[in-house]
Amino acid sequence: MKLLRLIANLGYGSRKEVTQLFREGRITDATGEVLYADDKVAHADIRVDGGPLDPPTGLVLLMHKPVGYTCSRKDAGRLVYDLLPPRWRRREPALSTVGRLDRDTSGLLLLTDDGALLHRIISPKASVAKIYEATLARDLRGDEGDLFASGTLMLESETTPLAPARLEVLEPRRARLTVTEGRYHQVRRMFAATGNHVEALERVAIGRLGLDGLAPGGWRALDPAEVARVFD
Repeated sequence: MKLLRLIANLGYGSRKEVTQLFREGRITDATGEVLYADDKVAHADIRVDGGPLDPPTGLVLLMHKPVGYTCSRKDAGRLVYDLLPPRWRRREPALSTVGRLDRDTSGLLLLTDDGALLHRIISPKASVAKIYEATLARDLRGDEGDLFASGTLMLESETTPLAPARLEVLEPRRARLTVTEGRYHQVRRMFAATGNHVEALERVAIGRLGLDGLAPGGWRALDPAEVARVFD
């Protein structure tokens, strides 16, 4: 791919705007030598205004989504994309969230521009484990674990029972729940089916991939070995 198209696709500007960057000598190699639009240079050796070029396509990001942010491009209010550098919203192909967390749920969120990987993770056939920690309005009754594990729980307005899920009681009003589906507001609706209410909800892991101390609002790119932990 030509440098002009590569840099434009990474969101640094339109082709006209990137052409101007070349003209101004703002695109260089790692040694500071000015590059031209038809040069062939390794991605890792390209600099824009002295900084390394953003990661290429095939990008997977791990984000610690804070409460109050929406997994959308167009909704009103704060969006998870606002936490990324502004030009990352202009990348082609576009970054998309891998599934969603609702506005009031925090925790681990993946974003990628790899459509095949996205569908592999969210496919029901993959049975990827999503692990949540919930703070509840009332003490657990004691029979929730058996109910969630039974594979017979039917959510309101649905016609197919939930796949078995695993519940671990952390405190009388705190629990860790592992699900392998991604139905709409699933965790909240599961506890609602037992007469309880989720006051706070955080996704702490997908597969064996956790937040590893990442602060709310923080994000980082994952390497292939880390992405593979999603499927472990």
